[in-house]
Amino acid sequence: MSRSNKNIVLIGMMGTGKTTVSSLLADRLGYKLVDIDAEIEAQEECPIPVLFEQKGEAYFREVETSVLLRVLDESSQIISTGGGSVLKPLNCDAMKKAGWVVALTASAEAIIRRVSANRDRPLLAGNVEERVHQIMQERESKYSFADLTVDTSEMEPEEVVHYILVHHRV
Repeated sequence: MSRSNKNIVLIGMMGTGKTTVSSLLADRLGYKLVDIDAEIEAQEECPIPVLFEQKGEAYFREVETSVLLRVLDESSQIISTGGGSVLKPLNCDAMKKAGWVVALTASAEAIIRRVSANRDRPLLAGNVEERVHQIMQERESKYSFADLTVDTSEMEPEEVVHYILVHHRV
């Protein structure tokens, strides 16, 4: 498969803009848009917060890996991953082999501002600010395998898309 037909895989913490940027990128390139969380919900016929509550994070991570590996078998896709998809080395290796990986980052303050009103994020139960800082610390080096890293803290989604396209190696 030529590099230009490979996938573009967006990774990063929740609240960095993966969903919005992936949608804009798919429109711009004419690629199929795949949101891993939406794929999981469709397969499991259950919203992710309920899945976490009823079956736990370990079960969710297994399903996430299964869905991710299935999706990565296709090409010419923009794939928006869940923030924790990088927790398994198997997932990271598969993403690198099947596409060009872009890590979206943002400051803790930007992430907190973007996610604080959203109650559908099971990992943010409790003190949102405290949890964001904790998750950022736990995952600090997990996104380092990306081909490109973009700090979205002060960028509009269209600017992020432009930056990705300018730096995309085909």
